[in-house]
Amino acid sequence: MRQQAVFFLDDKLRSSARNGRHNFICHLVGVLRDNGYAVDFRPEAEMHHSRPPRAMTHMAPPPPGGLTFRRVYHYPFWAIETTSERWEWTVAQKAFSAETVSNDQANRLYHRWQTRLFPETSQSTTREGFAYVPLQGRLLKHRSFQSCAPIDMLRHTLDAERERQVIATLHPGEVYTPEEQAALTTLQAKHPRLTLRTGGMEALLQRCDYVVTMNSAAAFNGYFFGKPCILFARIDFHHIALKASPEDLTAFDRIRDHHPDYARYIIWFWQENCINAGCPDVRETIRAALIRGGWPMQPMV
Repeated sequence: MRQQAVFFLDDKLRSSARNGRHNFICHLVGVLRDNGYAVDFRPEAEMHHSRPPRAMTHMAPPPPGGLTFRRVYHYPFWAIETTSERWEWTVAQKAFSAETVSNDQANRLYHRWQTRLFPETSQSTTREGFAYVPLQGRLLKHRSFQSCAPIDMLRHTLDAERERQVIATLHPGEVYTPEEQAALTTLQAKHPRLTLRTGGMEALLQRCDYVVTMNSAAAFNGYFFGKPCILFARIDFHHIALKASPEDLTAFDRIRDHHPDYARYIIWFWQENCINAGCPDVRETIRAALIRGGWPMQPMV
């Protein structure tokens, strides 16, 4: 009897997958079928009362024995993992070594991605005397992967950064409660150096001195601008960042002299630890990720 792999997807993604219009899912389905799996697509909501032994989700926590897939910040890079928590992903557990990446290749590919992702800004960066703090959601809640609540991260930043202005941005996709807005207003009244905005990531990355965040993707994008970051939470791209907590704010003293090898890191992170859906060996890397996730594959012929 053939094993069955069930994809639980939202309506739009499920339609795209069924019609063969999603490049990465097409490759993933092809690998599964080549290895003896029957593939089915079901509504995302059905996952809560249907628990097949081999379930695949998009971004959502998978059921026991299942896997989840997610874009790794930009196309065409993907991950297939046993958990949706990025700080528990395979790459997050690895140690980065710049020596494993060719310097010439890294610089060439890094420049290519700079011009592809941020063509108007990444080649003309400045440092205009401010720290950029991209906020996410749940500003008053201290979650398990964070060293403190986001509002406290902002407060500690203002206390530790005594020279520069601090520009904090609200995420345009988040809805902030009256309590969160009141906490921000109180903080802004106490600290004249604090400016609050919504969005505007690319221009702020171009002009800031450094980034402070829990684990916003804005910090990963900052690597393409050569901007260092301080993280107050766990995440997969932590290797070249400085870490901070309420108990240890020394990262703010070290950030001025922190100059990691952004080019080699980006290539190591993406090319060596993600699935590049645009590469000829995409199906081999997908197969390897499925095996790593515990799904049986047929022996290679």
